[in-house]
Amino acid sequence: MSSNHIFNYHKIFKLENGKKVRGLQIAYHTYGKLNADKSNVIWACHALTANADVLDWWKGLFGENSLFNPEEHFIICANVLGSHYGSSNPLSTNPVTGLPYYLSFPEFGIRDIVKAHQLLADDLGIRKLKVLIGGSLGGQQAMEWAISNPDFTENLILIATNAFHSPWGIAFNESQRLAITTDRTFYAQSPDGGLKGLKAARSIALLSYRTYDAYVATQVESINEKTDGFRASSYQNYQGEKLCKRFNAYSYWYLTKAMDSHNVGRGRKSVAEALKQIKADTLVIGIPNDFLFPLCEQEYLANHIPQAKFQKLQSAYGHDGFLIETDELTNIIGNFLKENAKNKIVKLHKTA
Repeated sequence: MSSNHIFNYHKIFKLENGKKVRGLQIAYHTYGKLNADKSNVIWACHALTANADVLDWWKGLFGENSLFNPEEHFIICANVLGSHYGSSNPLSTNPVTGLPYYLSFPEFGIRDIVKAHQLLADDLGIRKLKVLIGGSLGGQQAMEWAISNPDFTENLILIATNAFHSPWGIAFNESQRLAITTDRTFYAQSPDGGLKGLKAARSIALLSYRTYDAYVATQVESINEKTDGFRASSYQNYQGEKLCKRFNAYSYWYLTKAMDSHNVGRGRKSVAEALKQIKADTLVIGIPNDFLFPLCEQEYLANHIPQAKFQKLQSAYGHDGFLIETDELTNIIGNFLKENAKNKIVKLHKTA
């Protein structure tokens, strides 16, 4: 069902900041088949530490018998620039030196990620997306793409994301980077450098992804006599170690920097004017108890993207709810797509 590919770009890839990447590689997964007129493309943009296998990390929304299924759609998810799941990243070999980049990898932003994925789409001969969807950092990508190429996307779905990364979000990311850089091995030019710092960074991040109620529901103690060895402590350690087994500190450091750089108003008249450039039929979804991307950020998007629809996604899990509440997401997104299709048919009939 799934096919894993590598897109190799043989020209020099110029970043927004003027720096360059040689030998750019983008890893991506595809599922299903393109129809004759290439009108069934669903493009999923992944979040901070995810990979290109969207059927693995967004089960229930993507997959067999799901809203986005390979039997009906041609699904693509591309690994972002800087992530070590197959795309060019700090552990990749610098073709100039023959050694891994580590901290000499050039800093990049959301626009650079989008630019790389546009090159991939062009290489695949895709001229239109039926649906472009993303949550969190994935939503930042999808939004930037819909602004930079307004005619490319028919339906845009933005979940738990923002038009520019907030001081609050940047502060969380900086705290995580401070944790990483206190680990001296981060500067050791080694693939496993900074892992103790990464573990601490993940623990910090998790507090912004979840809620007080979620911790009470899952980590509360069953006895009153404990003075150490708490479940919540074990959980934080476990989650940190889990990330260290599958990710690297350098990619994490660079990707948090990329998230911080997100601002659709940069180089444009304003944030509001940039959002007005979006032509896609847009659904914005926010989570009321999202600690990291507060609901006001999604309300702002819905108020400034032309004719955007807005829906709340109820979840006890806070920001992580966009990955967990797939039944409710299926209902919200499915209704939005059905209503859009219905309105377009009615409009066509009236024109005829």
